[in-house]
Amino acid sequence: MKLRKITALLLGLSLLLTGCGSSADNKSDTPKAAENSLSQEQTSAPMSTAPSSEYITEKTTETTAPETTAAQTTEKAVITSSAQQSTSENSNNDSSYQQDEPQQNYSQQEHEEYQPAVTAAPYVHTTKRTTVRITTARQTTATTTTTAARKATPQDVLGSMSLKQKVCQMFMVTPEAITGISPMLEVGNGTKNAMNDYPVGGIIYFSQNLTSKSQIKAMISNTQGFSREACGVGLFIGVDEEGGKVARCAQNLGTASFRPMEYYGSENNYKTAYDIGSALGKDLSSLGFNVDFAPVADVNINSGNELGDRIFSSDPNVVANMVSGVSKGLQDSGVSATLKHFPGLGAESGNTHTNETVIIDRTVDQLRNTEFIPFRKGIESGTDFVMVGHMSVTGFGDQLPCDLSYKAVTEMLRGELGFDGIAITDAQQMHTISKVYSSGEAAKLSIKAGMDIILMPVDYRAAVDEVCRAVESGEIPESRIDESVMRILERKDKLGLLKK
Repeated sequence: MKLRKITALLLGLSLLLTGCGSSADNKSDTPKAAENSLSQEQTSAPMSTAPSSEYITEKTTETTAPETTAAQTTEKAVITSSAQQSTSENSNNDSSYQQDEPQQNYSQQEHEEYQPAVTAAPYVHTTKRTTVRITTARQTTATTTTTAARKATPQDVLGSMSLKQKVCQMFMVTPEAITGISPMLEVGNGTKNAMNDYPVGGIIYFSQNLTSKSQIKAMISNTQGFSREACGVGLFIGVDEEGGKVARCAQNLGTASFRPMEYYGSENNYKTAYDIGSALGKDLSSLGFNVDFAPVADVNINSGNELGDRIFSSDPNVVANMVSGVSKGLQDSGVSATLKHFPGLGAESGNTHTNETVIIDRTVDQLRNTEFIPFRKGIESGTDFVMVGHMSVTGFGDQLPCDLSYKAVTEMLRGELGFDGIAITDAQQMHTISKVYSSGEAAKLSIKAGMDIILMPVDYRAAVDEVCRAVESGEIPESRIDESVMRILERKDKLGLLKK
């Protein structure tokens, strides 16, 4: 009996030491504590590259084992510790996400303030019954700004030019003057090389240069290319196309032809004048011309003048009406018009082509009341060019050809009439200039007077060199050159002749 009691006591002590005597409460406490600990933690998941937030809900079924061994308890404790470590690492990475309510606490304000590079941060929130996997992704959009090449402005071009290039822009010559070959019907290396040395601003063509539409179009196009290569600026390409007997293209190429302007002046119809200008402009533009030395704005005062039926009328108001219409029609068709011959040749009794001196005996008041009226009207209508003649006017008091006269150009044309376009001389090969002045002297006097372009000097290279020396010596301020070249470049810019 005593032996049985001792044996039972030892057996009970053995059971107690091995844990088999745990109570039912202790059996359930250990797994529930581990499960509750796990429900408060967040664990990491692999990076997601989804472009937008993705929510994945996984249902987890809770299973309560009737009994949990010591080994199972130890395994669940390890899981809890691992989950706690992962949660700690995630909470250090982005404190904006709270453990309990990650969806509700991720506000719009936080989204705006937090802008990392492209990232994806997954979060797992585990509750007692449900595991919610939240995957978020943020993208940063890179903005690429492409800067288009800016078109060169007249100021840019002027600033890039040498003195010689600027002075050359102030000369307009024949193609024969460039090469020394006559007649010029096509261009090649001779023209190209000459324009590299003296990149003139413009070329004027005459009947001898025009044999067919395709020929002159190719000649103009190639010459424009040489000019752009030489100085980055295209050329004024001019022609005398007045209608009547002065009509180079109509006579040689079969473009639109018209009666003498005196005929249309008798009608005094602005629309007719506009239609004439429009037809001339469309034809010239199609061939490559961008300047027409027309219309004639002189008033027919003396029947012995050299112009004859090229003049619209003896009534200055009729002339004003008609020249404004022709000019507008030309320029609406893309060709610059030219009012000529300021201050007016209609009162002359000589010929500037053949005489060494042509004097017009007119007072300034007489000019204002008659000759200035058509020029003023044409200027007000926006005409781009005014050609100044070689006559001397007694009322100006300087006895100079008007294109060499400061009084005529700067005080009258610029000052009184308000012209701010391009002032171009009549051809300085004409005897009133070439028989009295050298090419260089005439060019310097023209520039000092306020002229922008010298047309057809006898020797344009000598004239360019003489003007450059005058600027370098201080005789002519470089600002005077820049003033004219800026006017030229501004008009060329409108014609699309500046480098890109």
